[in-house]
Amino acid sequence: MQQRTQHRIIVLGAGYAGAIAAGRLAKRLHRDDVAITLVNAEPDFVERVRMHQLATGQDLRPRPFGEMFAGTGVELMLGKVTAVDVDRKNVSVTDAGGHAAELAYDTLVYALGSGWNDQGVPGVAEYAHEIAGRPGALRLRDRLAGLGAGQPVVVVGGGLTGLEAATEIAEARPDLDVALAARGGLGDWLSPKGRGHLSKVFGRLGITVHEHAAVTAVEADRITTADGEAIPAAVTVWATGFAVHPIAGATTLEVTGTGRIVVDSTMRSVSHPDVYAVGDAALAMGPGDKPLRMSCASGTPAAWQAADAIAARLTGGKLPNVPIRYFNQCISLGRKEGLIQYVTADDRTVSAALTGRLAALYKELICKGAAWGVANPTIGLPVRRRRVTVAPEAARARTGSAVTTSA
Repeated sequence: MQQRTQHRIIVLGAGYAGAIAAGRLAKRLHRDDVAITLVNAEPDFVERVRMHQLATGQDLRPRPFGEMFAGTGVELMLGKVTAVDVDRKNVSVTDAGGHAAELAYDTLVYALGSGWNDQGVPGVAEYAHEIAGRPGALRLRDRLAGLGAGQPVVVVGGGLTGLEAATEIAEARPDLDVALAARGGLGDWLSPKGRGHLSKVFGRLGITVHEHAAVTAVEADRITTADGEAIPAAVTVWATGFAVHPIAGATTLEVTGTGRIVVDSTMRSVSHPDVYAVGDAALAMGPGDKPLRMSCASGTPAAWQAADAIAARLTGGKLPNVPIRYFNQCISLGRKEGLIQYVTADDRTVSAALTGRLAALYKELICKGAAWGVANPTIGLPVRRRRVTVAPEAARARTGSAVTTSA
């Protein structure tokens, strides 16, 4: 009897979306029928929503992938993705030792996520710090630890990341002179209750707010705004949004002008049906025909959707049809304060908001729940691993590719 050939699934990136997708696929599909490889540059899971805590000297619980995926059938490959060829259906990976490998796939889940975006502003790359990932947060941690009392720290960006970074730094280091530079008004998208609470917390923490201050240049000791104001900054923290990994833009995938992969409601590429994209790397439409924003709140349900759609297509099951929607925006304002802004399904704020200590506890539960969900991708519900009914041999015959390695 001829041995059954496994369907090869490669997941690129093990952030919230990628790790959940890999784990959920392993729960949905019979282990004899699939080979699931998760490619990531680091050996443990990074709680990206806590990088502002790491930057201020707090230690985070280690979450090794080796423990997280033990016994699941997911194979972890440590390495940096250097290229994706969606026409030949293979991925180029280089490990820490400089050894290169090419991995062939039958189905690809692209979840390389995003990093910080310097917005093309002069001096940002040279002088600013970022907290979009662990390396940047650790560099900022060292820099803040070396600052003496009274030194000025400026956080640029009035979105969720900027608000959390400014309040976390001000609470952890009350001896520093912390300021926030925002392109618009402070929390101008929030409800009146949310804006009022935010203003009260910023005042209590002694954070200076520069509203309607578009930053046009960053230097070693200052930032400059569009109106010519120079704001002293021994440390500048840049938190003005995210940019996706450039690899997708170098492929023949259909992408947006910013390099996000265009997908349908099942997170499947509209140009290459063997490719799915989840998390920040994907442009998926949500309620009101509005793009889902880059966030853990979008990435987690998108990963569920993609994994369930892949499993359904491979096993002849029913495709998922669960619209992704929003419920709230959760903002930590240090360890003792928080703000939960309730929103409509398409992410527009409503009047209701939860504030204070209870909001801080709520946000902490959300963070813990997000990390728990990575290790429990079916959220604790029992599942049955289904047998794959499609044969991958025909797809392999079209590519003629295999796994090769080189020094």
